[in-house]
Amino acid sequence: MGKEITDQIYKTIKERRSIRSFTTQKVPDEIVQKIIEAGWLAPSAGNRQPVEYIIIKDEAVKQKISVQKFVGTSSVVVVVAVNKDRATERYGERGEKMYVYHDSGAAIQNMLLMAKTLDIGTCWIGAFNDERVSKLLKLPDNIIPMAIIPMGYPESEPSPPRKIPLEKIVHSEQYEPQKIKEYLMSLVD
Repeated sequence: MGKEITDQIYKTIKERRSIRSFTTQKVPDEIVQKIIEAGWLAPSAGNRQPVEYIIIKDEAVKQKISVQKFVGTSSVVVVVAVNKDRATERYGERGEKMYVYHDSGAAIQNMLLMAKTLDIGTCWIGAFNDERVSKLLKLPDNIIPMAIIPMGYPESEPSPPRKIPLEKIVHSEQYEPQKIKEYLMSLVD
């Protein structure tokens, strides 16, 4: 892989932000499709592919899907869900308790990064009422909503969030608890 491509991938990762204000411009269907395709290309445990996508454009449904008001102002909302049966038929409880989170997380991150490369703003929402979303979208019991992703053209780009310094969370050979303790203590001073 060439240095230019590597630099562009790193730039995309570094500059991606959670967008909570969108313009009124609609995101074309082919761009939404490309973003979902990026999620579809993500790896999954045992290639079980439990991740599914619900595209929402209906204004009334967008307003009801989340208590976070900005979601309703997005051009489109994608709900990322998992088919619990596909994860559990091979992996049982581990599939349901762990792999569905790994698989959906990988798909979501692919989607967020693809959206950024296409100048589409997104926000990964994990705090929502599962039962309400399932009822609203008529999800069967084996389909579990994992994330709500509003998408649209960003009205503005937020500043980068504060991050724990990398050297405080990278450990050599074994966990070194003093690193993070020192950092956290410095915040109190």
